[in-house]
Amino acid sequence: MAEITLQIDGRNYPVACDDGQEDRVCQLGAYVDQRIKEVTHAAAGSRSQAMMLTSLLLADEVFDLHEKANAAGQTAAKLQNEPKTITYQGLPPADEQEITTLISKMTARVEQIRIRAQKAS
Repeated sequence: MAEITLQIDGRNYPVACDDGQEDRVCQLGAYVDQRIKEVTHAAAGSRSQAMMLTSLLLADEVFDLHEKANAAGQTAAKLQNEPKTITYQGLPPADEQEITTLISKMTARVEQIRIRAQKAS
């Protein structure tokens, strides 16, 4: 276990976290500190009131993200169950003409081979 100190709203808080998670926990602490500063700047009040309002704002963000994630999951499930429509776009006309010509030549060649084989037997 690693131990770090977070500074939030001008106070230091020792926090234990898993090894390797120090940077992430520091980022989270900095985010909470930023949000508390925004709340304190927007509304005067006690430190505990600022912490409570910040907690509500962060909870609101979490709820919004959960709702968006659920909606995205439902949309993905719907799309997964819908039949896929494949629309043939076709080849460019010049390519189609070239393929048609090649098929005609091959058909004629096969016919010539068939006739020769018939005469030989």
